[in-house]
Amino acid sequence: MGGHVACATLEGVLAVALALRQADVHVLLCDGVLPACLQCAYSNYPDFERFAETGPQIDRCEDCFEPARRMYDVPGLTLHCYGDFLCAENRAEAKRLASSLPVDEMVPFVSGGVSLGEHALAGALRFFARGDLSEEALGEAVLRRYFEAALLTVAATRRLFAEVGIDVAVFNHGIYVPQGLIGEVARADGVRVVNWNPAYRKQCFIFSEGDTYHHTLMHEPVSAWEDIAWSPALERRIMDYLDSRWHGTNDWIWFHEKPEFALEAIGAQIGIDFSKPTIGLLTNVIWDAQLHYPANAFPTMVEWLLTTIEYFAERTDCQLLIRVHPAEIRGGLPSRQTVVDEIGRVFPELPPNVYVIPPETNVSTYVAMAACDSVIIYGTKTGVELSSMGIPVVVAGEAWIRNKGITMDACSVDDYLTMLDSLPLRQHLQESELERARKYAFHFFMRRMIPLEFIVPVDQGSPYELAVDSLAALASGSSRGLDVICDGVLRTGSFIYPAECEGGES
Repeated sequence: MGGHVACATLEGVLAVALALRQADVHVLLCDGVLPACLQCAYSNYPDFERFAETGPQIDRCEDCFEPARRMYDVPGLTLHCYGDFLCAENRAEAKRLASSLPVDEMVPFVSGGVSLGEHALAGALRFFARGDLSEEALGEAVLRRYFEAALLTVAATRRLFAEVGIDVAVFNHGIYVPQGLIGEVARADGVRVVNWNPAYRKQCFIFSEGDTYHHTLMHEPVSAWEDIAWSPALERRIMDYLDSRWHGTNDWIWFHEKPEFALEAIGAQIGIDFSKPTIGLLTNVIWDAQLHYPANAFPTMVEWLLTTIEYFAERTDCQLLIRVHPAEIRGGLPSRQTVVDEIGRVFPELPPNVYVIPPETNVSTYVAMAACDSVIIYGTKTGVELSSMGIPVVVAGEAWIRNKGITMDACSVDDYLTMLDSLPLRQHLQESELERARKYAFHFFMRRMIPLEFIVPVDQGSPYELAVDSLAALASGSSRGLDVICDGVLRTGSFIYPAECEGGES
């Protein structure tokens, strides 16, 4: 399901591979009926007023739909479009509700167990790349577009499931409009859900059962990895890979071409004395963190950040070093609400023991954090890497390293502040904790990230392209990674690649 061409490369492969394994494969594409979707963002529509008035249909939908339609128009696949499952009454009711419902009733709006309003708000926030809409003059107009799209998605998906009889729905991402709504309808209607995303490692993808991996990885049972037969060879493999992440050589995406690795130069650039007890802090992109992770100790990342600065202003025995995520300006959708601005609103002058590394600075995050006594995170995956380096990590939000028996996991504000009181710890993780952290890192980066050798990068990030010269390359037994994925979709619900069973880089 979905119409994005870069994503359809993998989904096209998977559709054919499942058909070769005797599955009855149906494909659902948006045929331009949605007034807003995941493919819309401020970077595509710098004229917000134009988007609020016309949406994507005039200049985007055809370029999205037609290539996808041609790709899936092959024997063995049954193609459906959203418009096939929407009647005039559906369209009129969606337009009526989206135009008339007060905003304070729209956001909490739930129908048939599906949180339409939350997904509409998530879509609008992503469009503006902000954590809230309060400063957007056209925020309400764009929100109403996403709300109408959410209503249409639910109506079309629900009818598809009822009429076609889908057993398992496979689609990318699992968040926002329309994917988040498809997932909610599927779960409410008893249809199995499988979500996927490109992983961090090149030519690898993460698949998850039941929901987007952003959520499932936080609650994956530790039994999935803690009994791996650990060995020096596996430890070398994961540490070699983690070392490569300092340069990004084995990953789809990295943020600095020439990071600064010299600690003395980093200290001079920031103005910090690393000989004093230093606590690191890693932010997420504000809008991304708010949408991907249900809050735990704090309702928002910004509130967590400001509370932490206020706390350390009174802790003159420690320094707080804040590393703003480089993706804030270098990611696929640069943020229009920045951490530095949010800090400046409350702290026009930073406390003398608080330091900020801005997102544009080419400081190596790994080197800076390795010089810290411990590191506080909200939702970043870097917690997996830092704990594998032996660095104690405090988790304040919903990061994937939470609940693994490795980190200090805060469950309330009071709990969090008590943990801060215990800092600095003045020691790294114990050997048993370090081994556990590296086992999980191996599981996360090597087993949950499934390699597909025939999907190759074109340049940094996406798009990637397909390198398959025959259907035989997609048949059972031709690709171990593809077999794991297909077996997970059709039978097991497990998407763990047995990387520990092979030598070398998986």
